[in-house]
Amino acid sequence: MTSAKSASVSVPRRSNNPDTDPFYQPPAGFASQKPGSILRERSITASFFGLIPEPIETHQLLYRTTAVNGSAIASVTTIFKPWFPKTDRFISFQTAYDSSSTSCVPSYQYQLGNPQTDLIAQLEFLIIQIYLLMGYIVVSPDYEGPEAAFAPGRLAGMGVLDSMRAVANFKSTLGLNTTSPMIVGTGYSGGSIATGWAASLHPTYAPELNIKGWTQGGTPANLLGTLLNIDGTVFSGFGPDAIAGLSKSSTYGAQLGPIIDEYFTSEGKSAISYTESNCAISDLVNFFEKSVLSTDIQSLGDGLLQDPTIASILAENVMGVVKDETPTAPVFVYHASQDEIIPYSNASTLVDSWCSNGASVNFTTFASGGHITTEILGIVDVVEFVEAAFAGKTTSGCAHNTELSSALNPIALGAEIEPILIDLVTILTTLGKSDSNISKNISILKNVV
Repeated sequence: MTSAKSASVSVPRRSNNPDTDPFYQPPAGFASQKPGSILRERSITASFFGLIPEPIETHQLLYRTTAVNGSAIASVTTIFKPWFPKTDRFISFQTAYDSSSTSCVPSYQYQLGNPQTDLIAQLEFLIIQIYLLMGYIVVSPDYEGPEAAFAPGRLAGMGVLDSMRAVANFKSTLGLNTTSPMIVGTGYSGGSIATGWAASLHPTYAPELNIKGWTQGGTPANLLGTLLNIDGTVFSGFGPDAIAGLSKSSTYGAQLGPIIDEYFTSEGKSAISYTESNCAISDLVNFFEKSVLSTDIQSLGDGLLQDPTIASILAENVMGVVKDETPTAPVFVYHASQDEIIPYSNASTLVDSWCSNGASVNFTTFASGGHITTEILGIVDVVEFVEAAFAGKTTSGCAHNTELSSALNPIALGAEIEPILIDLVTILTTLGKSDSNISKNISILKNVV
């Protein structure tokens, strides 16, 4: 008979929020270190939903990276090492945490015992399991930096590349057998901001990295185009979230701070402040179908976008404009033609620009499904591209194709991966065709809140 004592369940202890956890604070003099230098290291217990321990070796590194103005900042990357890892490569997985709150960063959300307020990270943790089962070491950086700055692409891109440098510098502990491991970077939606900008900045910022390929889907390559598409919709909460991210001190705070102080109303300032304490789903509920272009939010109305400072910042964050910022490693880009959050033209224009500048891009259009469902529908193509990139078997030049299927084959990646794909199929079924249930679910959440 099992005793009451042995049957009891211990509740994991919650760790400190990044704002109060000393691990996240860089040591004195860190600015003199090279980008990618390891400042601190620790082992953690990773988990699903903060409750179910992930039985693999997990490390976190505090590393030196770079702010938009070139000054030194520090961020954290989480490393998942499977039982029998490939020792000459790793995958950098940029999760779509889409938040300007430090409580939503992946390094905090992954830890056993912590409150799981970022549901997107939990969905994508399932995808990370696929790569772990295939023997890949997986790295997941807090690419938004120490202030959790959502949307600024250059900050995120440098954060990804410096995370890769830090992992390469951690080779002895990880058992990597080379000083120049092969790397593939991948990300979807908000994660593709970081991935796309890392791909763009790789040739000039970190050319020594041995990057074999990139995959990105649902890419917000043009922040203005995305804002105009979602403003006043069920996804409008990403608007104040992005404004908060763009106005952090590590990004464009010096330029945007005076504009917010002068033109934003108390309601507008409250919306920005809310995003700095809450994760993406709560932001969507709080700013449901509102508009950042409304005079209830700021006194300039539609004229806000014509302000020279704001226009300049938005222009600086358009992916694919500068020729020197063209990926040199092959890229797989995928996007739903009916994406209800990120306009399809964001991806197609980016691909055309990169291709005209000599990049090798495989662009797949998904004719069925919406923004969230396409991340799931595209997973098989993504994994196959990752494998081909590591094997050096991607094709050069640019190719376009259309995927008509709205189904995911549970055995497409082999029997070992089948249970995870079945879980993803269940999520796909719950979401419904073209993400039709998303707006309904957010409406329900709004009424509950």
